[in-house]
Parts: sequence; structure tokens; C-alpha cells
Amino acid sequence: MKRILLSVAFLAFSLHAAQDLIDMAKAAGLKPIPASQAELMKVIEQKDNPLTPEKIQLGKKLYFDPRLSKSGIISCNTCHNLGLGGVDGVPTSVGHRWEPNPHHLNSPTVYNSVFNSVQFWDGRSPHLADQAMGPIQAIPEMALSAETAVARIGSIPAYVKEFERSFSGKDPVTFENIGKAIAAFEATLVTPSRYDDFLNGDTRALSKAEQEGLRTFIEKGCAACHNGIGTGGATMEAFAWEGQYEYADIGDFSGNEDGLVRTPTLRNITETAPYFHNGTVWDLHEAVEIMANIQLGMELTQGEIGSIVTFLEALEGRKPEVVYPMLPASTADTPRPQPFYEHQ
Repeated sequence: MKRILLSVAFLAFSLHAAQDLIDMAKAAGLKPIPASQAELMKVIEQKDNPLTPEKIQLGKKLYFDPRLSKSGIISCNTCHNLGLGGVDGVPTSVGHRWEPNPHHLNSPTVYNSVFNSVQFWDGRSPHLADQAMGPIQAIPEMALSAETAVARIGSIPAYVKEFERSFSGKDPVTFENIGKAIAAFEATLVTPSRYDDFLNGDTRALSKAEQEGLRTFIEKGCAACHNGIGTGGATMEAFAWEGQYEYADIGDFSGNEDGLVRTPTLRNITETAPYFHNGTVWDLHEAVEIMANIQLGMELTQGEIGSIVTFLEALEGRKPEVVYPMLPASTADTPRPQPFYEHQ
């Protein structure tokens, strides 16, 4: 009987401690992905770009379509591979003519990007639809003009019909609508995890070690920047605020005009190495140690670093099933690709 009473008391204490941690996390600005589909839709719904099944399916095709690049061989999925955590797994993105990004910028994950308040490392785009149009036109990336993008997609009758079902207006195949369609698909790429289950009230969703890691994450100040639903993506911060970044000389990116860098999401962080804007760190323990030093001005013990990493591992989310789409065929009127090996 004593053992039973002790077990019940211990369980009650554990549940109470877990609830206190949930309250602590929410007070620190951490928010879960909503558990209900209805509540989630309220969060991911985009201004001036209503989400419809037709638009989402169209955006999915465009996301995987390499014809939105000058060479005809690079798609959005090239640098934001949905099978690799939404990234390309290399230090710096490789674009048109197989050339690396001139600023040595690393591709951030597309998963959960709908929760970002701003897009790109320098925060220059306010939302996903605007962001989606950038890489298509960027010379170091897909290098396709807006006019040619519209001409290619508009020359394919099957695409035209899908645009007519997804958008209103006389000529729905516009570059802006291409961006909106891709953004609609990207908005569905959310990955709820056991961490979200925990914050949504399932006090047993995280192990004791993971809960301790979450507590350490909050108490050491990590949540000051990595907060919101995305555990990042909501703020622009100075990089290397309290110390010197060891790899600062790799690439010339220094943030926006105010020297600020968008805080990246920590969701699925175990799948998105290498880390930081210039993709210089492969080990998550090292990344945590560096951040504590240059952002918080503190030296963490190996135990504290390990505890935080244990929590970060719980941010690996449940991915939506994505089946590679069959793309409509080009026609005789479709502008031809210009491979990188041809004179341009």
C-alpha cells in the first residue's frame, strides 16, 4: 500500500511539475502548433492569398517544377528538399551554372516557414508569396525572368486551367500568382512534434530529460530569441551580440541595413545541418555552445549543452506526406531552357 501511495504521490508531483514547465514555457513566449486543424488554419491563413485545395495542389506542382529556372533543371525543392528536412544539406546553396551562393548563404528550411514573420536571412520579404518570387529571379539561384516564367507556365494548357480554378481574373497566369500558389503549398508544410503535444497539455509527451532540457533552454535565455510557434523566425537580431563569431570571415553577409539577422527556427534542427547563415557548423552541440557564447555571453557546461540538445531533438516533427507530382508536359510554344553550358 505504501508503494502504491508513493507512486501516486510521485505521479501527481511529476504532472504538477510538468504543468508548471508548460506555464513557464508559454510565459517565455513559446507557443505550440495548434492541435486542431481549424485552429491551425487560422494561423497559417495568408493575407490576400486564401488557401484552397486547388491552389495548394497547383503550388505543389510549381514547387517541384524545374521549368521555373533558366536552365530548366533547378526547382524550389533543389535547395529546400522536402526529403532532407527542407534544406539541401550543404554549407552554401548551389544555383544557376552550378555556382555557389556568392555570399556563402545557407538555405534555411522551408518547413514551418509559414510561421516566420519575415522571410530570408535579412528579413527583406514580409510573407511567403513575396519570398517565393525572389529565388526564381535571382541570378545566383534560378535566374529566370518573371516574363519568361509566365510565358513558360502560360504555354501549358493544363497549368492554365489550374490557374483559372485557383485565381480570379481574366488572365490568372501572372508572376504574382505563381508566387501565391507556391506560398499556399508551403503554408501546409508544418511539422507538429512531441514538444507541441506537451505544450498543448500532454504532460507525458516529453521525457524527464527532455523537460529538463526545455527548462535549461528557457532559463539560459535561448527563448528570448527562439520563441513563438516557430521557436524562431519571429525576430530580427544582431548576430554575435556578446562575442566574436569564429567563422565570421566565411562569406560577406552581415545582415540587413541595421546589421540584423532573422532568427532561424529550431524545429527539425537535427535534420538541417550545417548551421547558421553561412553553414559553417555541422555539430549541434557546437552550435549551442557558440550561440551561448556570442549571443548570451556565457559559457555553458557540457551537461547544460547536452541537456539543451536533448530538448532540441524533441523538436523533430511529424512531416506531412508529400508525393512527387506528375507535371504537365511542355508544348511547342513553351520557351526552351537555357542550360548552363550554353553561351548566355
